[in-house]
Amino acid sequence: QVHVVESGGGLVQPGGSLRLSCAASGSIVSINAMGWYRQAPGKQREFVADITSGGITNYADFVKGRFTISRDNAKNTVSLQMNSLKPEDTAVYYCNAEVVVGPNPWGHNFWGQGTQVTVSS
Repeated sequence: QVHVVESGGGLVQPGGSLRLSCAASGSIVSINAMGWYRQAPGKQREFVADITSGGITNYADFVKGRFTISRDNAKNTVSLQMNSLKPEDTAVYYCNAEVVVGPNPWGHNFWGQGTQVTVSS
C-alpha cells in the first residue's frame, strides 16, 4: 500500500559528494518522519539521520557535520546530502518512512529497497 524508493547511490572517490533521494507514495494520510539508515557488509544496519514533518533533525555521530538531511513534505520526499565522503561510508543506504495510513495517529514504518554507496579511490 505504501512504497518507498531510494535513488542517487553510486561510486564516488574519497572526499567527494553524493546526494540521495527518497520518495514515499501510496495510501498515505500523513508522514511523521523520514530518515536514512545504512548497512555495510557483515555489519548491522545503523541509523544515519532522520527528520520529522516539523523539521526536527537527528544525526549519527559519524556524520560530524558532513551530511545534511532535508525534506519536502508536500512531495513526501527526503534527501541526504553527503559531503566529504570516506571509505567507511560505503554501505547500502535505506530510506525509512513513518507513515500514517489510517485513523490512528501513530505511524507505520516502511522501508525502501536500498541504494548502494561505494566510496573508493
